[in-house]
Amino acid sequence: MLQELVTAAAAVGGAGVLYVAAAARVVKQYERGVVFRLGRLAGESRSPGFTMIVPLVDRLHKVNMQIITLPVPAQEGITRDNVTVRVDAVVYFKVVDAANALVRVEDYRFAVSQMAQTSLRSIIGKSDLDDLLSDREKLNQGLELMIDSPAVGWGVQIDRVEIKDVSLPDTMKRSMARQAEADRERRARVINADAELQASKVLAEAAREMSETPAALQLRLLQTVVAVAAEKNSTLVLPFPVELLRFLERAREHPVER
Repeated sequence: MLQELVTAAAAVGGAGVLYVAAAARVVKQYERGVVFRLGRLAGESRSPGFTMIVPLVDRLHKVNMQIITLPVPAQEGITRDNVTVRVDAVVYFKVVDAANALVRVEDYRFAVSQMAQTSLRSIIGKSDLDDLLSDREKLNQGLELMIDSPAVGWGVQIDRVEIKDVSLPDTMKRSMARQAEADRERRARVINADAELQASKVLAEAAREMSETPAALQLRLLQTVVAVAAEKNSTLVLPFPVELLRFLERAREHPVER
């Protein structure tokens, strides 16, 4: 009798161990467990840690709740100002409702990817080339709203959308380079003209000052001679003194009477 009780207890213990082994599940910290009982959603999502299910009746699906980085393949389109471009982006999203992510949509990763590609092509068609190149922050926000609207019903939240690169045709790159070069040349000419204007004003003022003091002009001439003479490989031709010419001119106009 005792042997039969021991055998029965061992059998029950073994069955219990097998049941626990079949029913025991571990949900990681970054996951949530969704249980389907005979095909129907059973209760709330299971929290991280140790949990039990009914073997052969329940099926536990683990859903990753971490932020997922999803690259969006490059999409080719025509901008509003009729320029053909290729734009690629990256989407950061996470699951906020594990049950809806499994029940409402077949594959939430694929659904978000397709929605991102469609929204990116739509953004390209609604934007100008200058906006794609310089105002990306505004486009990122618009793209995020377009993707997030349907994703809310899937239990998915869009965390951030970034446009990575905008590829232009070679002809457009050359045209933009010529435009930038022409703009730099225009600014250089304006700066040179402004410098000439300022220099002419200063020279005119200096000429007025020197006209009042003839000796100042002679001193300036001597300074120029000194500056030219500093170059050893230069031939210096000394001009006739201006003051001597003026003295001779006055002497001719007022000859000395004998």
